[in-house]
Amino acid sequence: MRPQKVNDQDLLEGLMSVIRSKGYDGSSLNELASSSGLRKASLYHRFPNGKKEITSVVLDYVEKWVADNILSFLSDTNILPSERLEKALINIDNLYGGGQKTCILRALTMDSNLELFGEQLSQIMSQWITGFNTLGIAFGLSESDAKSKAEQTLILIQGSLIVSKALSDLSPFQKTLASIKAMYN
Repeated sequence: MRPQKVNDQDLLEGLMSVIRSKGYDGSSLNELASSSGLRKASLYHRFPNGKKEITSVVLDYVEKWVADNILSFLSDTNILPSERLEKALINIDNLYGGGQKTCILRALTMDSNLELFGEQLSQIMSQWITGFNTLGIAFGLSESDAKSKAEQTLILIQGSLIVSKALSDLSPFQKTLASIKAMYN
Protein backbone atom coordinates (compact mmCIF):
# COMPACT_ATOMS: atom_id res chain seq x y z
CA MET A 1 0.00 0.00 0.00
CA ARG A 2 1.36 3.41 -0.95
CA PRO A 3 1.68 5.94 1.88
CA GLN A 4 -0.87 8.70 2.06
CA LYS A 5 0.55 11.88 0.56
CA VAL A 6 -1.81 14.28 2.32
CA ASN A 7 -3.08 13.86 5.86
CA ASP A 8 -6.84 13.93 6.34
CA GLN A 9 -6.99 17.19 8.28
CA ASP A 10 -4.92 19.10 5.69
CA LEU A 11 -6.99 17.54 2.92
CA LEU A 12 -10.30 18.53 4.50
CA GLU A 13 -9.11 22.03 5.43
CA GLY A 14 -7.97 22.61 1.85
CA LEU A 15 -11.26 21.37 0.43
CA MET A 16 -13.21 23.43 2.95
CA SER A 17 -11.34 26.60 1.99
CA VAL A 18 -12.50 26.29 -1.63
CA ILE A 19 -16.10 25.47 -0.73
CA ARG A 20 -16.16 28.32 1.80
CA SER A 21 -15.02 30.84 -0.77
CA LYS A 22 -16.75 29.55 -3.89
CA GLY A 23 -19.75 27.59 -2.66
CA TYR A 24 -20.74 24.21 -4.01
CA ASP A 25 -21.66 25.31 -7.52
CA GLY A 26 -18.63 27.57 -7.92
CA SER A 27 -16.07 25.01 -6.76
CA SER A 28 -14.39 23.17 -9.61
CA LEU A 29 -12.75 19.78 -9.21
CA ASN A 30 -9.50 21.32 -10.41
CA GLU A 31 -9.63 23.90 -7.61
CA LEU A 32 -10.59 21.26 -5.06
CA ALA A 33 -7.73 19.02 -6.16
CA SER A 34 -5.26 21.89 -6.10
CA SER A 35 -6.33 23.02 -2.61
CA SER A 36 -6.17 19.49 -1.26
CA GLY A 37 -2.65 18.78 -2.44
CA LEU A 38 -3.89 15.84 -4.50
CA ARG A 39 -4.10 15.27 -8.21
CA LYS A 40 -7.58 15.17 -9.68
CA ALA A 41 -7.36 11.37 -10.16
CA SER A 42 -6.38 10.90 -6.51
CA LEU A 43 -9.24 13.13 -5.42
CA TYR A 44 -11.65 10.97 -7.46
CA HIS A 45 -10.09 7.87 -5.91
CA ARG A 46 -10.74 9.22 -2.41
CA PHE A 47 -14.18 10.59 -3.29
CA PRO A 48 -15.66 8.44 -6.07
CA ASN A 49 -18.98 10.31 -5.92
CA GLY A 50 -17.25 13.59 -6.73
CA LYS A 51 -18.07 17.04 -5.48
CA LYS A 52 -21.23 16.01 -3.64
CA GLU A 53 -19.33 13.46 -1.56
CA ILE A 54 -16.48 15.91 -0.98
CA THR A 55 -18.89 18.54 0.32
CA SER A 56 -20.72 16.06 2.52
CA VAL A 57 -17.46 14.83 4.05
CA VAL A 58 -16.32 18.42 4.62
CA LEU A 59 -19.63 19.15 6.38
CA ASP A 60 -19.08 16.07 8.56
CA TYR A 61 -15.62 17.42 9.41
CA VAL A 62 -17.06 20.85 10.29
CA GLU A 63 -19.77 19.26 12.40
CA LYS A 64 -17.20 17.25 14.36
CA TRP A 65 -14.90 20.25 14.79
CA VAL A 66 -17.77 22.37 16.10
CA ALA A 67 -18.87 19.57 18.45
CA ASP A 68 -15.34 19.13 19.81
CA ASN A 69 -14.33 22.78 20.01
CA ILE A 70 -17.51 24.76 20.65
CA LEU A 71 -20.44 22.60 21.70
CA SER A 72 -18.38 20.56 24.16
CA PHE A 73 -17.56 23.75 26.07
CA LEU A 74 -21.13 25.04 25.99
CA SER A 75 -22.36 21.89 27.71
CA ASP A 76 -19.44 21.27 30.09
CA THR A 77 -21.03 21.41 33.55
CA ASN A 78 -17.61 21.15 35.21
CA ILE A 79 -16.86 24.81 34.45
CA LEU A 80 -18.78 28.00 35.14
CA PRO A 81 -21.18 29.17 32.42
CA SER A 82 -19.14 32.35 31.89
CA GLU A 83 -15.99 30.25 31.28
CA ARG A 84 -17.91 27.97 28.91
CA LEU A 85 -19.02 30.98 26.92
CA GLU A 86 -15.53 32.48 26.88
CA LYS A 87 -13.95 29.27 25.57
CA ALA A 88 -16.67 28.77 22.96
CA LEU A 89 -16.32 32.36 21.70
CA ILE A 90 -12.54 32.02 21.44
CA ASN A 91 -13.00 28.92 19.29
CA ILE A 92 -15.71 30.58 17.19
CA ASP A 93 -13.27 33.42 16.59
CA ASN A 94 -10.63 30.85 15.56
CA LEU A 95 -13.06 28.95 13.31
CA TYR A 96 -13.80 32.09 11.33
CA GLY A 97 -10.27 33.51 11.38
CA GLY A 98 -11.32 36.54 13.38
CA GLY A 99 -14.09 37.22 10.87
CA GLN A 100 -12.01 36.77 7.71
CA LYS A 101 -13.37 33.37 6.73
CA THR A 102 -16.78 32.82 5.22
CA CYS A 103 -18.96 30.34 7.03
CA ILE A 104 -19.27 27.14 5.03
CA LEU A 105 -22.88 26.84 6.20
CA ARG A 106 -23.69 30.19 4.59
CA ALA A 107 -21.78 29.23 1.46
CA LEU A 108 -24.04 26.18 1.06
CA THR A 109 -27.46 27.74 1.76
CA MET A 110 -28.30 28.56 -1.86
CA ASP A 111 -31.57 26.93 -2.90
CA SER A 112 -29.93 24.40 -5.21
CA ASN A 113 -27.56 23.34 -2.41
CA LEU A 114 -30.36 22.90 0.11
CA GLU A 115 -31.68 20.00 -1.95
CA LEU A 116 -28.33 18.27 -1.59
CA PHE A 117 -27.19 19.35 1.89
CA GLY A 118 -30.22 20.87 3.60
CA GLU A 119 -30.53 18.09 6.16
CA GLN A 120 -26.86 18.33 7.17
CA LEU A 121 -26.97 22.13 7.31
CA SER A 122 -30.12 22.08 9.42
CA GLN A 123 -28.62 19.51 11.77
CA ILE A 124 -25.44 21.54 12.30
CA MET A 125 -27.34 24.79 12.90
CA SER A 126 -29.73 23.01 15.26
CA GLN A 127 -26.73 21.73 17.23
CA TRP A 128 -25.40 25.29 17.59
CA ILE A 129 -28.80 26.41 18.87
CA THR A 130 -29.01 23.47 21.27
CA GLY A 131 -25.52 24.22 22.59
CA PHE A 132 -26.28 27.87 23.26
CA ASN A 133 -29.69 26.92 24.65
CA THR A 134 -27.93 24.65 27.17
CA LEU A 135 -25.63 27.52 28.06
CA GLY A 136 -28.56 29.91 28.51
CA ILE A 137 -30.24 27.51 30.93
CA ALA A 138 -26.95 27.25 32.84
CA PHE A 139 -27.04 31.04 33.13
CA GLY A 140 -30.50 30.72 34.71
CA LEU A 141 -32.65 31.67 31.75
CA SER A 142 -36.06 30.09 31.22
CA GLU A 143 -36.31 27.48 28.47
CA SER A 144 -38.03 29.92 26.08
CA ASP A 145 -35.59 32.78 26.82
CA ALA A 146 -32.61 30.42 26.47
CA LYS A 147 -33.87 29.18 23.09
CA SER A 148 -34.55 32.72 21.89
CA LYS A 149 -31.03 33.85 22.89
CA ALA A 150 -29.53 30.75 21.28
CA GLU A 151 -31.25 31.48 17.97
CA GLN A 152 -30.26 35.14 18.21
CA THR A 153 -26.65 34.13 18.86
CA LEU A 154 -26.50 32.08 15.66
CA ILE A 155 -28.14 34.90 13.70
CA LEU A 156 -25.67 37.43 15.10
CA ILE A 157 -22.66 35.27 14.26
CA GLN A 158 -23.80 34.54 10.72
CA GLY A 159 -24.92 38.09 10.04
CA SER A 160 -21.73 39.64 11.36
CA LEU A 161 -19.64 37.38 9.14
CA ILE A 162 -21.54 38.59 6.08
CA VAL A 163 -21.26 42.25 7.11
CA SER A 164 -17.56 41.92 7.94
CA LYS A 165 -16.87 40.28 4.58
CA ALA A 166 -18.91 42.84 2.60
CA LEU A 167 -17.27 45.81 4.33
CA SER A 168 -13.77 44.27 4.38
CA ASP A 169 -13.80 45.14 8.06
CA LEU A 170 -13.41 42.57 10.83
CA SER A 171 -14.79 44.85 13.53
CA PRO A 172 -18.48 43.91 13.06
CA PHE A 173 -17.61 40.27 13.76
CA GLN A 174 -15.42 41.16 16.74
CA LYS A 175 -18.08 43.50 18.15
CA THR A 176 -20.66 40.75 17.74
CA LEU A 177 -18.60 38.29 19.76
CA ALA A 178 -18.32 40.92 22.51
CA SER A 179 -22.07 41.59 22.38
CA ILE A 180 -22.82 37.87 22.64
CA LYS A 181 -20.65 37.70 25.72
CA ALA A 182 -22.52 40.67 27.23
CA MET A 183 -25.87 39.19 26.22
CA TYR A 184 -25.29 36.09 28.37
CA ASN A 185 -23.48 37.72 31.31
